Amino acid sequence: MTGLTNFLLAFGFSFIGSIPPGVINLTAIQLGLESRLKTAIRFSIAASLVEYPYAWIAVKFESVIMSTPFILQNIHLTGAIIMIVIGIVNLWPASKAPSINKEKSNQSGYRRGLVLGVLNPLAIPYWIGITAYLKSQGWIDTSSILPLHLYLLGVVGGALLLLIVFAYLGKKIISAFTLHPFIQRIPGITLITLGAYALVQYFVYFD
Repeated sequence: MTGLTNFLLAFGFSFIGSIPPGVINLTAIQLGLESRLKTAIRFSIAASLVEYPYAWIAVKFESVIMSTPFILQNIHLTGAIIMIVIGIVNLWPASKAPSINKEKSNQSGYRRGLVLGVLNPLAIPYWIGITAYLKSQGWIDTSSILPLHLYLLGVVGGALLLLIVFAYLGKKIISAFTLHPFIQRIPGITLITLGAYALVQYFVYFD
């Protein structure tokens, strides 16, 4: 039962943890809004798979990272900068005609998902915290190979399901409303806002 419990708890916390707006889930929504559901699914698969090694790092180095505030501090700073940069990049093509490069990027959802997944280091502190909590409660055991990998598979599965739900909801929205240029800018604006907020938090709490 340990392996199944690991999987279900990781799945649930991964699903919940992916709900707050971020680079990856907003991109999934945007692809859905652009009626690129197949691209969004490929994107979701790739982005979710990156959660696997990040969660593994969190599990394996939990005690080391938790005792080194400098590492956590810089992970938050990096995440804030990445959100702002990607938000700006997202806004730029929204006011222009789609270029060939953008079309290729949208069609290659898998590649885009891998890139954004790798550039999402905030997954590490999240899983460090969740793993530490679950271990402290005695709800999970990652000391052996099978339970560990079932835990990591749960992380991937929860993120994948939520991203696909976001993409599907985006497609349903576009089927009911005409895509307005402002709608295309929403992910970019949101990312910049979240990135700026994260920067403020960084300077307030870590300065």
